[in-house]
Amino acid sequence: MGKYFKWKVLLIVLVVAFSIWKVYPPQENINLGLDLQGGMQLLLEVDIEKIPEEGREDATERVVEIIRNRIDELGVREPVISKQGRNQVVVQLPGVTDRERAKDIVGRTAHLEFKLVSEDPDLIKQAEDGTVPAGYDYSGVQDPMGQSDLLLVSVPVLTGDHLTNAWVGFGQMGEANVEIQFDKEGGKLFDQVTFQNVGKRLAIVLDGKIHSAPVIRDRIPNGKGVISGNFTPEEANDLSLILRAGALPAPVNIIEERTVGPTLGRDSIDKGVKAGMAGILLTLLFMPFYYRLPGVIANVGLVVYAIMICGLMALLGSSLTLPGIAGFILSIGMAVDANILISERMREELDSGKTPRAAISAGYHRAFSAILDSNVAIFITALILFIMGTGPVKGFAVTLGLGQIASMFSSLTVTRVCFDYLAYRNPNLNLKMARWFATPNYKFLKGRLFAYGFSVLTLVIGILSFAMRGNENFGVEFTGGTLVQVAFKTPVDTETFREALSQDGRESPSLQHFGDPSDNQFIVRVRQQDTKAIEAAAKAVGGEGGYQILRVDQVGPTVSGDLTKKALLALFWTSIGILLYVGYRFKWRFAMAAVIAVIHDVLFTFGVYALSGREISVTTVAALLTIMGYSVNDTIVIFDRVRENLRGAVRKKSFKEIVELSINQMFVRTQFTSLNVFFGALALFLFGGGGVNDFAFTLCVGFAVGVYTTLFLAPAILVDASAGKA
Repeated sequence: MGKYFKWKVLLIVLVVAFSIWKVYPPQENINLGLDLQGGMQLLLEVDIEKIPEEGREDATERVVEIIRNRIDELGVREPVISKQGRNQVVVQLPGVTDRERAKDIVGRTAHLEFKLVSEDPDLIKQAEDGTVPAGYDYSGVQDPMGQSDLLLVSVPVLTGDHLTNAWVGFGQMGEANVEIQFDKEGGKLFDQVTFQNVGKRLAIVLDGKIHSAPVIRDRIPNGKGVISGNFTPEEANDLSLILRAGALPAPVNIIEERTVGPTLGRDSIDKGVKAGMAGILLTLLFMPFYYRLPGVIANVGLVVYAIMICGLMALLGSSLTLPGIAGFILSIGMAVDANILISERMREELDSGKTPRAAISAGYHRAFSAILDSNVAIFITALILFIMGTGPVKGFAVTLGLGQIASMFSSLTVTRVCFDYLAYRNPNLNLKMARWFATPNYKFLKGRLFAYGFSVLTLVIGILSFAMRGNENFGVEFTGGTLVQVAFKTPVDTETFREALSQDGRESPSLQHFGDPSDNQFIVRVRQQDTKAIEAAAKAVGGEGGYQILRVDQVGPTVSGDLTKKALLALFWTSIGILLYVGYRFKWRFAMAAVIAVIHDVLFTFGVYALSGREISVTTVAALLTIMGYSVNDTIVIFDRVRENLRGAVRKKSFKEIVELSINQMFVRTQFTSLNVFFGALALFLFGGGGVNDFAFTLCVGFAVGVYTTLFLAPAILVDASAGKA
């Protein structure tokens, strides 16, 4: 055994023990994303232009702190409030189901002012005629007492900056109100104002709205006041909560909302686990069935790989999302690729007459460069997804990126230790594997003009289909608007629901049945940011308590434009990253062929996606980037064998013959790896539920076309680009 064997064993034991320690118990140490546990996420835009320039620098940080104080008072478990960019705030509220209340508490500015009401009839008449006197504000709304519009002195006599406490109180008739307490300086000002203005009215203004305008009956020396305004007890409680936390330094606008009901979250977990078990089981059964002992050892490596991913996620505090589960399932398929490469390499060494120990050593040595290059290429994709993705897509990127780290460790260290130990105990270790196919001798490059023609034809059809659908290709994330998933307790006629949605002259919505017919679920899409109208229509059709809002995605035009830009940049930078890395590791013509093949796979998948009538979402873009990483992974494995053969005994052959030989040598590996990954994506498509259906469909198409590209297109481009250079 190698001199570092004991250190490797110790390292593996420590990694596994640490991972189990970090994960156990899983219900406490694995954080679930909002799409799995239910809750809502809001993206707020701080209108910093409405505050003085000297206060703009830290305005967003102050908004984050004040909102955090409000959420803490609300009692939400493990909220996440963080700054994003210069003037945006992300608020995640796990378990929150009362959307409107949460939005009011988070987004309300809570700027409290006390203003004197002018009783001068001449000034009031002037304001009523349309000319508001200088130094005054005309309310333009009915006085809370129902008398007339109010003319207020512009400069407040007191503001909420002096507020120290607020609580719910009740008036003489039992009506709820909000009682407030000022600090020492505020108490003095309030005492002075009430003393000097007995008999006059004092308006209490919150966020520009007059809540009450009582007459000052007497001096108030104790620094206490009351805000009344026909509140319900819950409204009074929320207002007191907001006032205690403090006013926001600038107004905020909710430009994006994503809400997932707890029922949908539990359903996503059930379906995600079912899909995961199906995908993993296929892999775990196939490896020992075909590769026998090396397959059993590969499965040991995959078990360590799975434990290690969970431990890394727990260590980093990452949240497990539905796309994250998808990433885990796919990364299992990608992790087995390294084991297949090593096993096939050991088979070749055994065929050449080497002993088992020598075959093991040579197999790992010769497979290393292909494993390294393919994992780095996918890691580049995951890194760009993490930088440019948001929410669940970030969760997918984390799982995919950690998967590459864990894959390298399990395939190159864990399985190697197992082989070394067994070979040390038994120098004649039986490494015999099944051989369903002999090394083929297909002429993959003979019909490359046909391959070019087929690719051009399918791309043209796909692009035309995409162009003809126009905006119908894109979901609300890219066009702006609202998507609501509604479930009814009893069957509802689609046309009846559509008519209810189109009442009052509203834009005719996009309405489609979702899931199985027995689910009674619908997806409603409208271009406006309007959920109340959709809920009203659902109530009209299903009755009180006869429906449930399972999901809400509400995206403003600013966010949709930003997402579109980020999606295009992600595709661009992934291509550049792949080009640079492959160019560095190989020659530039190899890099060019790889990038053209990757772009081909993306455009091909886009075309099929458009023909299927599906809408592009952020998770679709994540799937396309995954296809790019996987496609280049497959291509790199072929190119690595080409590079090796150019240096080996077959270098006297023509470049075309060397490329064709390399494809045939790696043909079995390509088929088995592709099948493993494809079955993982297929399990997601069949069992993963509606939340990942479009995502899984994209992957199935992309992985299928990736096999064609790897065998026929990328090598053909390389040969033609290398004409006269090899």
